[in-house]
Amino acid sequence: MAAHAFWLQLESADAGHTVPLREALEAIAWNDAGLIPVIAQRHDSGEVLMLAWMNRRALEETLASGQVCYWSRSRQRLLSAHLDCDGDALLLKVEQLGPACHTGRPNCFYNDLDGERLRVAVSRPA
Repeated sequence: MAAHAFWLQLESADAGHTVPLREALEAIAWNDAGLIPVIAQRHDSGEVLMLAWMNRRALEETLASGQVCYWSRSRQRLLSAHLDCDGDALLLKVEQLGPACHTGRPNCFYNDLDGERLRVAVSRPA
């Protein structure tokens, strides 16, 4: 089944409908580099921690081990994984182990935007 048709079929599926994981992985809209964007979200507070990237191997390892394995790094324990409606983005609900951001901040979304300015809302740890 073509990837687009796969996602269209799921749009009209009832709750409880399942498909083999292999089929879903084949239908994911991997970009030209073989990656998919991933949002990591704290399972308990809902705080969005970071945007990262996974290739198929990293996603398969994450699902098999329960340890989140990004294309470049790993810092979280997987609690649940969710694909969006057209298979081009992932949401992972995780238990965060240490800071999510490479800057040492608790998450990567520390720059606030208002109508005219960007404001750094959280200082970098000393």
